[in-house]
Amino acid sequence: MSALTASNAAQDSCLSGEEKGRYADRALRNVIGQSPAMQKVFSLVRRVSNSDSTILINGETGTGKGVLAKAIHKASYRRKRPFVSINCGAIPENLLESELFGHVKGAFTGATAAKIGKFEAANGGTIFLDEIGDMSPDLQVKLLKVLEEQEFEPVGACKSVKVDVRIIAATHRDLEEEVQKGQFREDLFYRLYVIPIRLPALRQRKEDIPLLAEHFLGRLNDSKATDIRGIRQEAMEILQNHDWPGNVRELANLLERLAVLKGEGHIEAGDLPDKMINGSIRTGLPLPDCDIGEEGISLSTAVSEFEKSLIYKSLEKTDWVKNKAAKLLKVKRTTLVEKIKRYDLKKCA
Repeated sequence: MSALTASNAAQDSCLSGEEKGRYADRALRNVIGQSPAMQKVFSLVRRVSNSDSTILINGETGTGKGVLAKAIHKASYRRKRPFVSINCGAIPENLLESELFGHVKGAFTGATAAKIGKFEAANGGTIFLDEIGDMSPDLQVKLLKVLEEQEFEPVGACKSVKVDVRIIAATHRDLEEEVQKGQFREDLFYRLYVIPIRLPALRQRKEDIPLLAEHFLGRLNDSKATDIRGIRQEAMEILQNHDWPGNVRELANLLERLAVLKGEGHIEAGDLPDKMINGSIRTGLPLPDCDIGEEGISLSTAVSEFEKSLIYKSLEKTDWVKNKAAKLLKVKRTTLVEKIKRYDLKKCA
């Protein structure tokens, strides 16, 4: 621990439990939720934010992993030091090492000047490694060294750079399954898996949708000069019946579109996209129609459609991890795989 970080830690240790709690509450202000699932997350964050333990946040794309990571940093004694974020899946592999660890002048073609990396920029603070499951095996080895020794070598350098950073990593992947497949190092997994935090999908906490909507609309009214005063009950019921495959990000983007187009007043049911109004699933899979008209109904077809819908929902809920989906449906994995092939089910991009 650096002298400055040690000083911050010492100052924070003088705070009362109530004062530390207020810091945590302020930090969590932008992480919206009153559901039991989110209250568990908040409780865990309050307990672990002020430690230096590595945190691994797992959750589907769009659940707010970056927002939570920043809240953890703001609740910690490192709050006055940098919070540096990098998406490991958005940067080409040949550039990611330089982005993480920096490089010296002349290290490679185009390196006309030395550059510090994200780890050095985050010294004394927190580095957030988003989508760490997409990191290449070679970089996984180098990251393991940073975790073990708190030092690294910039690209092209001969000397190591010592840093004092707290690491928060995040992924939408099942890293345990990636380890079994040989696509993620087991030793790195256990180095990261010190304090795991699972962020629930929005469909698992639909009672938070009114609160999230109020939060987003308030921000939009300020930033977009709109005057949206709320959402009508019928429209809110439609929103709460939607499965939200894009999670909180999908909700935020939809509300921005509605607010900008509407401009003022209340959001009505008729303002929502047709596919939501009609109750269709985003993937296009039809729900079985159980109404029996005078012409009758094909029982085998209705059962097949219902089975197909259930299988797809279980796959979406488990991010298409077949072992987990099979457990949810209480069937063997081989049985599930056969049915996926039979129905030609594919993950929606």
